[in-house]
Amino acid sequence: MTALVDAGLLADVQKFGAADVSACFSCGNCTAICPLSDNDGTFPRRLIRYAQVGMKDALLGSKELWTCYHCGECSDTCPTQADPGGFMAAARRYAIASYDRTRLARTMYTSPLAGSVIAILLAAFFAVFMYASHGPQSTTSLQLFGFIPEALIHNTGVVVMILVFLAGLAGIVTMARGIARREEIALHDVIGGRAALARSGRALWSALAVESLGQRRFRADCETVQDARPWYRRRWFIHASTMWGFLGLLAATILDYGLAVIGVKATGTPVPLWYPVRLLGTLAGLFLIYGTTMLIIDRLQKANRAASDSKASDWTLLALLWVTGVSGFLIEIALYLPQPPAWGYWVFLFHVSVAMELVLLAPFMKFAHAVYRPVALFFYTLAGDRSAAGH
Repeated sequence: MTALVDAGLLADVQKFGAADVSACFSCGNCTAICPLSDNDGTFPRRLIRYAQVGMKDALLGSKELWTCYHCGECSDTCPTQADPGGFMAAARRYAIASYDRTRLARTMYTSPLAGSVIAILLAAFFAVFMYASHGPQSTTSLQLFGFIPEALIHNTGVVVMILVFLAGLAGIVTMARGIARREEIALHDVIGGRAALARSGRALWSALAVESLGQRRFRADCETVQDARPWYRRRWFIHASTMWGFLGLLAATILDYGLAVIGVKATGTPVPLWYPVRLLGTLAGLFLIYGTTMLIIDRLQKANRAASDSKASDWTLLALLWVTGVSGFLIEIALYLPQPPAWGYWVFLFHVSVAMELVLLAPFMKFAHAVYRPVALFFYTLAGDRSAAGH
């Protein structure tokens, strides 16, 4: 198979924050010391070499690109200080931008000022759009969905979700085709017969439940190279808390609307804390606030390699996540107070605007890891099973 060479690949990847890995002379130290590297995943050395020689398709079609959790062990022991871990992080940003056809991700990553302006304008747009249809503020009860019509929020949310789904699907298809082509995995290897379906089922379970939600390799392998901090301050738990919180809040929101559609309860109606959807939202919100707060603290303190080089897009994402979680709890407080506070309406408008923006920008920022990493891990496990089976 002929490989096209892009002479400007390394320079392009460096726009996303990579160190000058031209200093790398492929000694193999980073591969030898990486706790996640194996016979089928000789990274980061191989990926650095792809960038050096301009093998763009090979870099973007590498499943190993997404198995790295940036523990920093490779960078700490690199004899030429080429920062392989930093390169891997930049290469993932580059990949997200390359999978995106709109070029919004590239702008968010490579143009801090433009990215910040886009984030501010999007929040302002949603706020003005929602406020343009606002109703009266009740003096007897906090009628949030009377102030901002429920139908408007629902319909806007549906449009946003459709756009996000289409953008995410386009990126996933592009990524999956590249990995499948590189690993020589055909469609019949995934769904062609009982044996293939069984392997795909195991790979899917491993990618979603064991690795993405359970963080098994992050906990068992990467954490062994970190200090003896308590479990609640370790990177794997902070990372998982943020992801669990976001996905839990998204699920609670969808379930709340679903219950309203079938007539079980009206959206936004105060219910006891132990009501299943309310309990899910509360726990998810706590996880999200904890995870993002710890991530912000770690970045301010530069507590680890992953947090030592923060981009404007990293701060934008963390700010959106943290504000969404905190404003959501402020709304909960306003709903359950004996007398409805006037500020509750404005917090609600602010919360809805930021939440809409967060969901809309998710495929174009670092949170896209939540989608791309499981896909790569699926192929990683599937390729390993095929090798073990002698295919």
